[in-house]
Amino acid sequence: MTSWEETIPIPQCFAGKNVFITGGSGFMGKVLIDKLLRCCPDLKTIYILLRPKKGRNLEERIKLICDVPLFDKLKREHPSRLQKIVPVAGDVSLLGLGLSDESRSMLIKEVNIIYHVAASVRFDDPLKDAIFMNTRGTREAVHLAEEVENLDVFLHVSTTYSHTDKEVIEEKMYPPIADWRETIKTAENTDSHILNVFTPHFINPFPNTYTFTKRLAENVVYDLCNGRIPAVIVRPSIVISTINDPIPGWTDNFNGPVGMLVGGGKGILRSIYTNPDVIPDYVPADMVIKSLILTSWAKAIETHKGERLNTSIYNASNNNVNNMTLGDMVEMGAKIAWEVPFNTILWYPGGAITKFYTVHLLKVILYHLLPALFIDGLLKLFGHKPILLKIQRKIYIANMALQFYMTREWTFVNNKIIKLETSILPLDEADFGLGKKDLDRFEYFKSAALGAKRYLLKEDINCMEQAKKNSQRMYVLSVACKILWYLAIAHFLINKINILDLLGHLVNKIILYLNNL
Repeated sequence: MTSWEETIPIPQCFAGKNVFITGGSGFMGKVLIDKLLRCCPDLKTIYILLRPKKGRNLEERIKLICDVPLFDKLKREHPSRLQKIVPVAGDVSLLGLGLSDESRSMLIKEVNIIYHVAASVRFDDPLKDAIFMNTRGTREAVHLAEEVENLDVFLHVSTTYSHTDKEVIEEKMYPPIADWRETIKTAENTDSHILNVFTPHFINPFPNTYTFTKRLAENVVYDLCNGRIPAVIVRPSIVISTINDPIPGWTDNFNGPVGMLVGGGKGILRSIYTNPDVIPDYVPADMVIKSLILTSWAKAIETHKGERLNTSIYNASNNNVNNMTLGDMVEMGAKIAWEVPFNTILWYPGGAITKFYTVHLLKVILYHLLPALFIDGLLKLFGHKPILLKIQRKIYIANMALQFYMTREWTFVNNKIIKLETSILPLDEADFGLGKKDLDRFEYFKSAALGAKRYLLKEDINCMEQAKKNSQRMYVLSVACKILWYLAIAHFLINKINILDLLGHLVNKIILYLNNL
């Protein structure tokens, strides 16, 4: 039997335990599964809530989840531990998590630790969908936790951005901004179209349905768990590529700085609408997962010592650890583009930040849309499918969706999570210590660019020299084009051509053309 009278090693906390994870197929879910299996060898079983998808059964989905480079180290060193993963059919957006009676009874008897990671992170989700997934789904996960016979911890993954209505977000619960019970009822009983019409009023002052429903989900956990079941709320900020655990630079999405690195490195992203002095808050995925394990370990010790079941709240943020402005990040990205060039680029990597929307819009027209139209025209002329205008449209929409976050700054106080790290035993520091203060930012983002090149774009990193030569050719071409551009301007000025009349003539032609469409 494990003795809980004093601090115990983290792996021992999980010895003989069964873990249930929602959102196991997502970015953080995968990293969590891998970390638990590698570093907690005596963990008994990991149950993952999954729904059959795209014609694949649950076993096939488990294979797809594990068939990524993230799990290579585990497969080399401890391949048998993958057998501990057991899929459970269900769906977070459904009542009762979509569990069968048999599956629910099994989880109630077997599970000890629950990680509720599942969420829709799309900013543009319809309000009804976001409520069902993020708010009601959390309620259903808590209801399961209430029935579990031997529960050590229920951990809910929230987000620091569920409190965008405040400038300083502390590690505590804030008063509700709406009644989550009534909100769920409204979603269940109101037509989707009507909800969509009233969404801006409904979610005010939050910028999107994601932050609104995640804020309500915190209140769900606190109201149903505090003083009753051992619960933890962890709020990560922007979760990006791993530092090195288990491999450097692993990611499966283009979110955050990684998307900017790829867009800029490909020569597609030329203008970013934001404030260069804003300090964004990002956290590497392996640091976030260590935070989840640390906080669940601390709560499990409290539970077995019979301490009060107050809900613990932590901000897994980068505050005062490795701060960096967006301007510095873009400048760093330009340097990284020289060292980690992508194989196929549209133009020489460049671009800049502007905090003036009119200037940004002009740059979008000149550097995004016009080149996209030209290249798509060439592609269509030679019998290929035009794609660049569609990509630029996605980039513009993404930039506009993120402008609320990229033009503002928040302070996510993280004193509790930093203090918690000091309580782990020395033998756990290598596997579970955060150690973010020693992070070399340039090397980290260089690793993230390499990870994007390898894992997202599927480019051969052994062809780096060829990519560098191509990048150098593009640089020479871009300089030549700039010289020609300035010579053309000089020619117009020298010959006293009325540029305003010329532009007015062009605008009239464009308007006439559009009216005739």
